Amino acid sequence: MKNFPFISTSQSLFLFRITLPLFFVAHAVTRIGNGTIERFAGFLSKKGFFATTAMVWGITVYEIIGGIALALGYYTKYLSLGFILMLIMGNIIIHYQNGWWVGEHGEGGMEYSCALILGLIVIASTAKDNSK
Repeated sequence: MKNFPFISTSQSLFLFRITLPLFFVAHAVTRIGNGTIERFAGFLSKKGFFATTAMVWGITVYEIIGGIALALGYYTKYLSLGFILMLIMGNIIIHYQNGWWVGEHGEGGMEYSCALILGLIVIASTAKDNSK
């Protein structure tokens, strides 16, 4: 059955499973491309974390490799859980202090991260994992 004018529910879930993880890949590649890894590391250092450059590189690599693997359907539940935990920590450390709204009504709030978390829950709960 075609729910939307031209694709079925299973096709839309497939499209969602491929595109949502690519947001993480794009986010990480942008961080590398615009040279903000050290700025992010400095921010985390001010929050009391240590080995922050290594931490940011770890997050960046996870977003790239994990995002590609998730888009391909590998280790879906585990990678989704990792991304969800990362987003929760990001909300606690970075976004909570800025409130709910991301754009028009505020700066850097939790809204977008919470939407991603819900999307990851959908991906994890509907996936047929390729991992064996």
